[in-house]
Amino acid sequence: MTSQPTLTKAGNGPEGPGGPGDPGSGLQAGLKNRHLSMIAIGGVIGAGLFVGSSSGIATAGPGILLSYALVGTLVVLVMRMLGEMSAANPTSGSFSAHADRALGRWAGFSIGWLYWFFWVVVLAVEATAGAKILEGWVPAVPQWGWALIVMVVLTATNLVSVGSYGEFEFWFAGIKVVAIGAFIIIGGLAVFGVLPGVDSDKAGLGNLTDHGGFLPNGPGAILTGVLLVVFSFMGSEIATLAAGESEDPQRAVTKSTNSIIWRIGVFYLGSIFVVVTLLPWDDKSIADQGSYVAALDSLGIAHAGQIMNFIVLTSVLSCLNSGLYTASRMAFSLGERGDAPKVFAKTTSRGVPMAAIVSSVVFGFVAVFFNYKFPDSVFLFLVNSSGAVALFVWLVICFSQLRMRKIIQAEAPEKLVVKMWLYPYLTWATAALIVFVLGYMLTDTEHDGRETVLLSLLVAGVVLAIAFAKEKLGSKGEVAQTGAATPASVEARD
Repeated sequence: MTSQPTLTKAGNGPEGPGGPGDPGSGLQAGLKNRHLSMIAIGGVIGAGLFVGSSSGIATAGPGILLSYALVGTLVVLVMRMLGEMSAANPTSGSFSAHADRALGRWAGFSIGWLYWFFWVVVLAVEATAGAKILEGWVPAVPQWGWALIVMVVLTATNLVSVGSYGEFEFWFAGIKVVAIGAFIIIGGLAVFGVLPGVDSDKAGLGNLTDHGGFLPNGPGAILTGVLLVVFSFMGSEIATLAAGESEDPQRAVTKSTNSIIWRIGVFYLGSIFVVVTLLPWDDKSIADQGSYVAALDSLGIAHAGQIMNFIVLTSVLSCLNSGLYTASRMAFSLGERGDAPKVFAKTTSRGVPMAAIVSSVVFGFVAVFFNYKFPDSVFLFLVNSSGAVALFVWLVICFSQLRMRKIIQAEAPEKLVVKMWLYPYLTWATAALIVFVLGYMLTDTEHDGRETVLLSLLVAGVVLAIAFAKEKLGSKGEVAQTGAATPASVEARD
């Protein structure tokens, strides 16, 4: 087992493993404050919000607002815990590095590799989604060709420098934020009947209760809705990984943590509220066109479908960009801690972990290939087996924070600039809620919840077995090395 974890600074900044100022010595502070601010804001707006909300509305009706509120509260609490640890020790490994210190090498190894696996599968999912939209616009290029082009362009962006990633993400996230902000304002004005030139006969607050009530399918539908929307929140933690390459990591983490409440409240609850008040929840157009397209269409906005396709494409590119960045930084951190090939921890003179990026995108390409060749077998297994990783990550963050708080208080109490509310009671309550959601998923056969949890547990079990085997072999190696280095001990035994 590992020794008592400490708060020694991880060598993942400009002063990293190779020494201060040396070319290729580690990651560099190439992200500006405006980059981090937009990454934090855009990180909570995934493509899943636009394309995945229809099924949630069909399942829970207007009560889907409670599902989003419940998951949003969960994310706020988890991010508060992660913010506490990351503000005290900003690192590219984020929760994996914290788990390493707080729970042991096995925890950091396992959750780090599971998270990396999650994002390389996401790369394939998002590349395919973006390729479908682009093929619709330019059918001369086949779908696989668009997927290849998108992956190559964003890989090149990430390979140039962290600043180029930040700049691309600043504009991608900016478009998402402006688009959803405009949607909320325009839709809100229409709901209250004050939007000039628009007479939407279906819009109104009455849509919340007039079509079978606020919970037309019963209170249980709220929990089913939770299962359908929980994974659209994955990505909130990206800001804490990126903070390690920012000009002022502690300030960046603190700011993103403190603003998570209004970001989720505005972008998720605000936009979904507009959707379910613009149209009755059981309106056929929501299922046929998608919730946001149907909402725009109801206002008579021309080319609503193409407008939404552009916004979704932007979200897809943003998710791809951030996914590749996140997977590579996790691989870098694992390499730096000896839990991945050491080459992953090597950087170029621009502070870019080239091997970590290339290996992540290669696995992404392999997953894209499986999506085209074996969509209903191999690729479906990959998607389902990574589906519950978000909940595993959040659970590990809870247990890490329970122990890390004591470590910080003992070693560097001045670093507790962000504190989890009502510690430790709210942390335990959050962990219990995550376990409850995982348990409820095991009862869900209609939306593949059971299969997702079981396959994800299978993959997690394999990774855990590797982690414990690696730790045991490492311990034996240390003992053997120590014994060989002390001949006196041999004489004593003789």
